[in-house]
Amino acid sequence: MVKYILKRLGLLLLTLFLIVTLTFFMMQVMPGTPFSNPKLTPDQLEILKHAYGLDKPLWQQYFIYIGHMFTGNFGTSFVYTNQPVLTMIAQRLPVSMQLGVQALIVGTILGAFMGKASARRKNGVLDGIFGFVSVLGISVPSFVIGTLILLYFGFNMNLFPISGWGSFSQTIMPTLALSFAPMAVVTRFVRSEMIESLSSDYILLARAKGLSEKEVVNKHALRNSLIPMLTLIGPMAANLLTGSVLIEKIFSIPGIGSQFVDSIPAKDFPVIMATTIVYAVILMVFILVTDILTAIVDPRVRL
Repeated sequence: MVKYILKRLGLLLLTLFLIVTLTFFMMQVMPGTPFSNPKLTPDQLEILKHAYGLDKPLWQQYFIYIGHMFTGNFGTSFVYTNQPVLTMIAQRLPVSMQLGVQALIVGTILGAFMGKASARRKNGVLDGIFGFVSVLGISVPSFVIGTLILLYFGFNMNLFPISGWGSFSQTIMPTLALSFAPMAVVTRFVRSEMIESLSSDYILLARAKGLSEKEVVNKHALRNSLIPMLTLIGPMAANLLTGSVLIEKIFSIPGIGSQFVDSIPAKDFPVIMATTIVYAVILMVFILVTDILTAIVDPRVRL
């Protein structure tokens, strides 16, 4: 087990190194500069470039950044003067994580319920309705769903606050918008797994023992169908954090997603780099935890 974990950890660290390297050099080919104020003189531009180390050769900037990154120093923002990037992210990351966790919980619970109901009523009316909803959740982007929810439940019906963050009511609409994708994935996954489980031999044995249909479905079919779903939790959780970028912008939520969107047109390279690294690390941690849990539940994975 230890060898398996070390192997997975090594692969994830290599992936992180490649992401940092590619992101760093891709930003160098972006058109324009972070200092686009036309009032700046050439001498002032040189002073700014020297202050941020942008006057050094590119390879030297790269190794300096890598060295600082390992010490937790992601530099200072080009836009917000003397603001450490790590402090800016630390202030906004809890907001994004709360939104992602809420959406994951809501999506998983609703998806498990819908998948179970669809499997028990295979090819019925309810199965068709839930199947249509799951297709919409997978195919329609979250920002489109978020816009529709904002329009109908926020502006037209005035049920919830349309923007901001702080109260529980302000989290309801963005959570619902973001939970559609995991709900759709879990619905389809649980449905297919339960249909297979309900036709297996151990279900026939449970029914032969005289167990009620409720016990057969909940204690045997559903439980065995949820175990393989562990492989979905990690990627779904990471996708919710990275996918919340536009949702945060739509609902004016002060998370790292909206900060990331604002930093791109401003060419705030330290913020772009640090946010990309944070997203990558979160994704890798979730994948690693998922792999470990899967290996514990199913020892065949370790082989």
